[in-house]
Amino acid sequence: MSEATETTEVRHPDDGRRRIVKVVGVLGIVGGIVLIVAGIVVWIMVSSQLRAENITIPDDAMAFQGQTVAGPLTAYVQADIIQHHALEASEGKTYAELAMDDPVRATLMNASFLRASLFTSVVSFGVAAFAMGIGVLSILFGWALRSLAVLRPRSA
Repeated sequence: MSEATETTEVRHPDDGRRRIVKVVGVLGIVGGIVLIVAGIVVWIMVSSQLRAENITIPDDAMAFQGQTVAGPLTAYVQADIIQHHALEASEGKTYAELAMDDPVRATLMNASFLRASLFTSVVSFGVAAFAMGIGVLSILFGWALRSLAVLRPRSA
């Protein structure tokens, strides 16, 4: 007859907390991956929409002359040169400083709208980069939590 050996599993009192830390670590890693993917998707989407507008930076801009607006730096430079040209057309006056019946007022209004749109894309690029950066940090923190959760305390 064979004798049945009874095995008893000894559970450490911290096993439940370790499991929670492991789960939180995995969630951090998954959340980080989602943030990175979302940031990349937004970056590509905004860039492709800007590129589709076929905006070429003029020769009198401070940088990127002749290039197509497709990223945060080129969008910023284009917004800056639009402001320069608008103020040149209005002899240095802003939209609010022009008389209501001044025909240049419409030009300044359009310039303001274009600049706001370009600055919105610059902010979108910044938010996308921020999301990707937080995603990387989240992955690192998740990995660190998982690594710590598998460590066993030393027996005395």
